[in-house]
Amino acid sequence: MDELKTILLIEDDTVLRENTAELLELDGYKVLTAPNGKRGITEALREVPDLIICDIMMPEIDGYGVLEALSDHHKTQHIPFIFLSAKTEHKEVRMGMDMGADDYLTKPCDEDELLSAIKSRLAKSTLLNQVSEKQQEANPQQEEGNLKNLPELIAFLGDKGEIQSYEKGESIYEQGDRIHQIYLINSGVVKCYTMDENGKELITSLRKEGSFLGLEQILENGAHHESTTALEDAELLAVSKQEFVNILEENQQLTLELINLLADDINNIKEQLLQMAYGSVRRKTAQTILQFAAILNDDSEQQIRISRHDLASVAGIATESLIRTLSQFKKNGWIAIEGRNIKILDLIALEQME
Repeated sequence: MDELKTILLIEDDTVLRENTAELLELDGYKVLTAPNGKRGITEALREVPDLIICDIMMPEIDGYGVLEALSDHHKTQHIPFIFLSAKTEHKEVRMGMDMGADDYLTKPCDEDELLSAIKSRLAKSTLLNQVSEKQQEANPQQEEGNLKNLPELIAFLGDKGEIQSYEKGESIYEQGDRIHQIYLINSGVVKCYTMDENGKELITSLRKEGSFLGLEQILENGAHHESTTALEDAELLAVSKQEFVNILEENQQLTLELINLLADDINNIKEQLLQMAYGSVRRKTAQTILQFAAILNDDSEQQIRISRHDLASVAGIATESLIRTLSQFKKNGWIAIEGRNIKILDLIALEQME
């Protein structure tokens, strides 16, 4: 007979906690309970359950704090985690999922819905463990501690992370948010930007397929220094921060490669700032068009579709100045414009712009 699966239920409402525990026990689970987040963390680390169900609004430590604490500990970071909460706003659900929760159910929750979510998450956990064991047997060189370069890291992360889809214009994370996950862009383009005290947006970089997001301050309990938004429909692979840190600790060569990537990003940002500070409006506009073309297309002579606001934000000039300059470029025959579409007609003229 299979061993009973253990579920930890963290809920401050006594009646709801006891009723839910009884329901789970009747369905064949061993149930542990905790009346607040602090007790829940202690219980999870001591018992290491097969699945955790947790309320969000609780005394001592709330549900977000519980998830963060358990995600940072090697004993509990792989345990399926389900939020059960009365908070139904989209941003609350998104926050819970972005932090690494496996599911988010709202109160009052139908019994069948709860039991179905538990069974599916336990089944997924079992399958992932089986797949991971088979892959390690077939490809021992891909185990943590044997990753040699970034392509191997990207392949390895495919089994560790969760695919998340974002529509054009949708926020991924905002400046000041705590760093809970590291993202790898599988497809699409993402803009990274900051806001000044007057609310003006400055795009610091454009990221495309194969780029990482959120690497800053991952070794600290830091916050994001910039915001990110999907510039077009994008698919990202999200990996918990602690999982990513564990991989780097076992693979020093990868750490060095990522440091080089960050150094390149810093140099690119420095070049952009110098251009914004000393370049003419014409040169800023030309270089920004070329930059977007290189990111959005493999061939810089192809047509790009981008808002004038985003172009002006990267160039560091007023939108009105950008529009006047684009009109002059069009008049000179260097570009063609149709709505938001811009096509480069004279690449050399833009590259040599003073």
